[in-house]
Amino acid sequence: MAKTLMVQGTTSDAGKSTLVAGLCRVFARRGMQVAPFKPQNMALNSAVTPCGGEIGRAQALQAVAAKVALNTDFNPILLKPNSDTGAQVIIHGRAISNMEAAKYHDYKKVAMQAVLQSHQRLEAQYELILVEGAGSPAEINLRENDIANMGFACAVDCPVIIVADIDKGGVFAHLVGTLALLSEQEQALVKGFVINRFRGDISLLQSGLDWLEEYTGKPVLGVMPYLHALNLDAEDAVTIENHVVDTQLKVSVLLLPHISNHTDFDSLRLHPNVDLTYVRHEQQIGPTDLIIIPGSKNVLGDMAFVKTQSWQAEITRHLRFGGKLLGVCGGLQMLGQAIYDPEGIESSQKQISALNLAQFTTTLGGNKTLTQVSGQCLLGDAATAIKGYEIHCGISEGKALNRPFIRFTNHPENITQDGFISGDNQIVGTYLHGLFDTPDAANVILAWASDGRVQANAFDLAAHREQQLERLADTCEQHLDIDKLLALASKA
Repeated sequence: MAKTLMVQGTTSDAGKSTLVAGLCRVFARRGMQVAPFKPQNMALNSAVTPCGGEIGRAQALQAVAAKVALNTDFNPILLKPNSDTGAQVIIHGRAISNMEAAKYHDYKKVAMQAVLQSHQRLEAQYELILVEGAGSPAEINLRENDIANMGFACAVDCPVIIVADIDKGGVFAHLVGTLALLSEQEQALVKGFVINRFRGDISLLQSGLDWLEEYTGKPVLGVMPYLHALNLDAEDAVTIENHVVDTQLKVSVLLLPHISNHTDFDSLRLHPNVDLTYVRHEQQIGPTDLIIIPGSKNVLGDMAFVKTQSWQAEITRHLRFGGKLLGVCGGLQMLGQAIYDPEGIESSQKQISALNLAQFTTTLGGNKTLTQVSGQCLLGDAATAIKGYEIHCGISEGKALNRPFIRFTNHPENITQDGFISGDNQIVGTYLHGLFDTPDAANVILAWASDGRVQANAFDLAAHREQQLERLADTCEQHLDIDKLLALASKA
């Protein structure tokens, strides 16, 4: 039976995902079989497992850190919001339905059984399970039937450490207040604290740490420093910082209300020759080389949103002056003539006219495509190897698709091609996520987008991710009591 240790936070973005990723790499480097686990995740960034399931992006990153293959049991419940009050509910990697928040609240008892089944399976396969909570355990309105934080910890009787972000301010109030709002049983499960993102002289913090330990009777297990320029896959929030050295290509990504899998563009954001900008609500696109329309969890709603902006006219002008346009997944669907949703898969809207930039239409259906794929990118003078993953429930059909962007060499559903390249070579559409993460293919796409100015030197995101995980693990080893954390990872 694996040992289990849970990391909860005083707030969202306290550092739970990053801390779990760092600890996964620390213990993996010690030769342990480690499994990341998040009972319930709410995010629009997801990843596809080898078996064709869907999990949160954070758990995919943590699996890479632990050096294990992706597994749907790492994130048994994934909620993908498609409106302010509703979300698609994904259990064990498969979408079961759309639910409004009130209905899902009642459904949590059923969802908890799926969570416990996954945890039991992981217990039988791994030595250590590192669990990430969600938000804060002290959110009073969400405590009934909780499966994400203390509800899970109490169900499996596992020890908990609480992490707080000192950079936000009020770190001692956050920790003490969170602890005070827990029941006596839950307080007993809390075995210590970690303070995250500290800047400055640690000696000036010591009196506060001593007070916290005396007041709560629980140890501070470490103080993690602020790690500047730590770049890891974001769970949800869009990271906007660029790392431009010499701008050779300007890229503008439309920030849709329901943008999904924006991690597709991390390789561009970190590329030394690419200036990537997210175009926000009511902003103009402005002069650029490449406009990207990204994926969407509510493509009809986001298509309607695009029409309320100045973007459609700006895209037309951009193309008239020879600019390039790329649509990814939902963005691909928006490039066509119309999008249909007769079964209400993503919204109550049944159909909408699209940008009409290519001759095809898309119909959303109940069967969601979840695959890891590889093939050849047909852009440029020669076919180039490319790989990535698909997450979509639409089928696109029409004349434009007769000139594909990708010819598959390995597709689990025996599909032979994907996307399109316009006759004038200005517009590309694809369902493939992660298309910039294969360096050779990224070079081809960037050369196309820049009219040859960017010829090589694509950013190797996988290598960069490994370097960042090693840096994070080194920091954990230096600033946390790793042996004590491992000793805590047993039945509470």
